[in-house]
Amino acid sequence: MKILSGLATGMLLASTALGSAFAQTATVSIDADNPGDTIEPEIYGHFAEHLGRSIYEGIWVGEDSDIPNTDGFRNDVLSALQELEVPVIRWPGGCFADEYDWRDGIGPREDRPRRINTHWGWVIEDNAFGTHEFLNFSEMIGADPYVAGNMGSGSPREMSRWFEYMTTDMDSTMGLLRAENGREEPWDVPYFGVGNESWGCGGNMLPEYSAQEHNRYATFIDTDWTKGQEVKRVATGANIDDYAFTEALMELGRYNLMDAISLHYYTFTTAWEDKGDAIGFSDEDWASVLKNSLRMSELIDKHTDIMDEYDPDNRVDLYVDEWGTWYNSTEGSPAGFLEQQNSIRDALVGGLTLNIFHRNTDRVKMANIAQMVNVLQASILTDGERMLRTPTYHLLNMYKPFRNATPLPATVDGDDFTIGEFTLPYVDVSVARGEDGKLVMALVNLSPEGAVTVRTGINGTASGSILTAPAMDSHNTFDNPDNVVPADFSSSNSRGRLTFDLPPRSVAVVIIEE
Repeated sequence: MKILSGLATGMLLASTALGSAFAQTATVSIDADNPGDTIEPEIYGHFAEHLGRSIYEGIWVGEDSDIPNTDGFRNDVLSALQELEVPVIRWPGGCFADEYDWRDGIGPREDRPRRINTHWGWVIEDNAFGTHEFLNFSEMIGADPYVAGNMGSGSPREMSRWFEYMTTDMDSTMGLLRAENGREEPWDVPYFGVGNESWGCGGNMLPEYSAQEHNRYATFIDTDWTKGQEVKRVATGANIDDYAFTEALMELGRYNLMDAISLHYYTFTTAWEDKGDAIGFSDEDWASVLKNSLRMSELIDKHTDIMDEYDPDNRVDLYVDEWGTWYNSTEGSPAGFLEQQNSIRDALVGGLTLNIFHRNTDRVKMANIAQMVNVLQASILTDGERMLRTPTYHLLNMYKPFRNATPLPATVDGDDFTIGEFTLPYVDVSVARGEDGKLVMALVNLSPEGAVTVRTGINGTASGSILTAPAMDSHNTFDNPDNVVPADFSSSNSRGRLTFDLPPRSVAVVIIEE
């Protein structure tokens, strides 16, 4: 492995010869006079699709299961998600949303039809987990529901009646049917997605056609049914760097029918056809994944530049409602289930990505990591009765103090390092002022080998948590579920200023008392 900073290679070799790791230094500067827009809690949202073991076994086991449950929802997962304080959940997809008929998932479970999940594994979908189950689950963990409608294979009428079924308080046929199925009061559904990935699995539409279809379908999502509650209608937006898609949507979309547009971006190694492994990867794969995660900043900048051109008043938000790592599936796992391990590298991807969202709060008002349980960059993994929290879960838990905080511009003056063809900064930072007036700081050390001393100009004390691990691919297993967990972390003081000593491959979040 070749890791070089801006300092001379000879100095690095001399330091190694002396038997001590070469200590990098970086300086963080904060601009407290130019705060950004509030960091919305919804930036920490989740995504749960009918895919593999995400819903079935991961969340829903049924009332008759030997796995301890409440009304069919497994208790250990409920408890973990309640602790995480998940703000919003996007459901039922994903690609599954655009083949889903909501009527299949209501009424007595024994009468619900059995369909083939053609997108994910060609397995039978028995529809045991439908509208009532999802919305009740959201209430149980205290999350807002973000429902994705079917614009790909369904009709505007089907979408409209589903929205009415969920939200009306009137004695219409849909309202009475909901009551007959066990729910007298309507649910609050503050976010409704008009389709999903219409450029691909949601219909393979051209940008202009997709924008026009959004206008047509969104016309019939009548917010008058919702007792005056605000409902955000979300247009299916671009994939990665398809800027023409955003251009068409912003030019042709009716802003009174479009409160937000989506963006999807997944992080892998170098090629979609071979996304790399979740564990057992090389030094170059470590660097490639972190480098690709930083691309999120460029994508947001370029998409929001287009949005600014058409919408200078920021009427339309940007929701990054699918993001996270996507690797080759775990060997031996069922085809199409997208199962993968979750290591300290994934936690660093999470920290880097959340820091980017914090720097773009003028447009980015929601983000949904993919996915919640057992799929892709999952926060939770299950195996029968067993459950574990992944490094990503711990990362999201550590970042909770940033919710509703005001971000402050911060820069890092420090060296870069190089592994193969990839050059990365040693340190990334996010700083915000919480509602209580205290500073919150997140520090990410991207290096797999080098410790970094981070200096600040802040006078005070700081304490919080740090997540690190002995190896690049350290992860939690069902036999060792606490292999990668947060530890207490605090600052030192150098000449009256806060200093932080970051070990390699680490992310820390601290609260600062000035």
